Amino acid sequence: MSAMDTRGRLGLIALTALFLVAVVLSNFSLRGIRLDLTENRLYTLSEGTYAVLERIPETINLYFFFSERGTTDIPQLRTYADRVREMLEEFAENSDGRLNVRFVDPLPFSEDEDRASEFGLQSVDLRAGSDPVFMGIAGTNSIGDEEVISFLDPSKEAFLEYELAKLIYTLSVTEKPVIGLLTPLQMTAGFDPATQQLSQPWATTKQVQQLFELRSLPAGTDSIDEDVDVLMVVHPKDLGEGTLYAIDQFIMRGGRALLFVDPYAQADSTPPAVPGMTQPGGGASDLNRLLAPWGVTIPPGEVIGDDRYALSVTGFGGRPMRFLPLLGITQASIDPDDVITAGTKNLNLGFSGYIDVADGASAQVTPLIQSSDLAGILAAEELAFVQDPDTLRNMFNPTGEIYVLAARLQGEVPSAFADGPPPLPNSGATVESSAHLAASDGPINVVLVADTDILTDRLWVQVQNFLGQQLASAFAGNGDFLVNALDNLTGSNDLISIRGRAAYTRPFTRVQDLRRDAEDKFRLTEQRLQQELNELETALSELQAQRADGGSVLMSPEQEAELDRFQEQRLRIRKDLRQVQRELDKSIEDLGMRLKLINIFFIPVLFAGFGLALVLLRRRSS
Repeated sequence: MSAMDTRGRLGLIALTALFLVAVVLSNFSLRGIRLDLTENRLYTLSEGTYAVLERIPETINLYFFFSERGTTDIPQLRTYADRVREMLEEFAENSDGRLNVRFVDPLPFSEDEDRASEFGLQSVDLRAGSDPVFMGIAGTNSIGDEEVISFLDPSKEAFLEYELAKLIYTLSVTEKPVIGLLTPLQMTAGFDPATQQLSQPWATTKQVQQLFELRSLPAGTDSIDEDVDVLMVVHPKDLGEGTLYAIDQFIMRGGRALLFVDPYAQADSTPPAVPGMTQPGGGASDLNRLLAPWGVTIPPGEVIGDDRYALSVTGFGGRPMRFLPLLGITQASIDPDDVITAGTKNLNLGFSGYIDVADGASAQVTPLIQSSDLAGILAAEELAFVQDPDTLRNMFNPTGEIYVLAARLQGEVPSAFADGPPPLPNSGATVESSAHLAASDGPINVVLVADTDILTDRLWVQVQNFLGQQLASAFAGNGDFLVNALDNLTGSNDLISIRGRAAYTRPFTRVQDLRRDAEDKFRLTEQRLQQELNELETALSELQAQRADGGSVLMSPEQEAELDRFQEQRLRIRKDLRQVQRELDKSIEDLGMRLKLINIFFIPVLFAGFGLALVLLRRRSS
């Protein structure tokens, strides 16, 4: 063995020993130090989450049920489970001991599996004959309340932090949130004067009553109870100044509100003779008195038609016809980044207005639902008399503009009653107010929807009577939209502020770019091959037509030469295609090698050097 080989081996051994010593020292010196170097700050909790954790009154127990054995060959779920586990540990780390987290593997036929089922967690059979997979969270508080996330959907990873914080917040608040409902529509059970019978509550109302305490506010109210968590205003028609002032001041004080305003509400009209058609008498509501000072309005008398999202109705003669004002909004026009609309596949609206935002508006407007670019404006007064969808289509002119149909409003805004409470009707006195606010006391949290028919049964649910029971089958996400909006608004401002996050698993964008470039080269080469093939066929046809023997099946010498030339070109082009593929593979391999080198060598050396420097600084300071 030469002296050079001996020195090389000794150097390698010394480098290995130095690396091991550096790793050990960094483990001791960096213990307890956390540094989030991810691009999207995946391991840094939002300020709202810290606030929710600080306000936990008593100990909360969380149980993360995940089937470790049942997912040994499902890396996607295991990767996401690691993400959930790490975030739960981060939550517990910052809870000052008030959050206990336990990780449970519910093996088949075990007590843990029985407990997961008792909590109401959902198991999933991913393959025939395999064990059911649990991946959910159950939480309990000191008084026995339980809350669960039945199954953690990896597709909703961006809202994982919000879902966990919401679960903890709900267990911290022991009473049901109060929803104050202000509406002239018969949404709850009552007497219907049109049919002279008792009316059933709307399906959306039933959903709200199951999850919240729903409190109907009297018409003409001039005050909102202080214990109302969210004010839900549906079709605010002909409201007096006292009621408008009460709504305004509720929002100015930091109250959250869900507002449904409609320039043409079918729910406030006589039943149509033909499904999907309107009859004269559709009611209009207007809240611009309060919204305009924020720079937001819903133009009265203007309804959105959409040639892309128009739903089909049964017209004259039983013929299916697309009716422009009935909108079936798909995911393409629903905000996927807001917790209210995330995961919503479709929403149906009827005769919706739109939200107009002025330049310099004080409110921050985040669109939740929008039209397509094939939308246009229809006059509400004309809709009352148009019975034929074809006639309506002839009147319709798309503007190419995308209209906002529902939005989240935030920010600090002025009051519509900047000069003080309004005077009472027929009196010189004013509405009593001991603490009038001329502007919002901090940012507002309001969700504004330019439609009320979105809440009606006919646009999203089919209700059937089965053995005396009312069974509802949803065909659109309207009910989920309402519950999600109330669920979000009933949380604290800290909870509402929690942002959506980027996904933990991210695509290899550089590799995708390389593949895209290679596909472009392939496509250009294939196009060139096809063009040359067409030229050859044309040349062969011309040679065949010029032959004097009238089209013998035998090829002429010119045709044989042209064919030989084409075969040579085809071989060359195939060689070019293989070369493009080899270059792509080599580019990906080189990229992978560079990443391995960085991850295996440079990053550990960097952290080891940082650890050594920290140790030296500590020794000097001591």
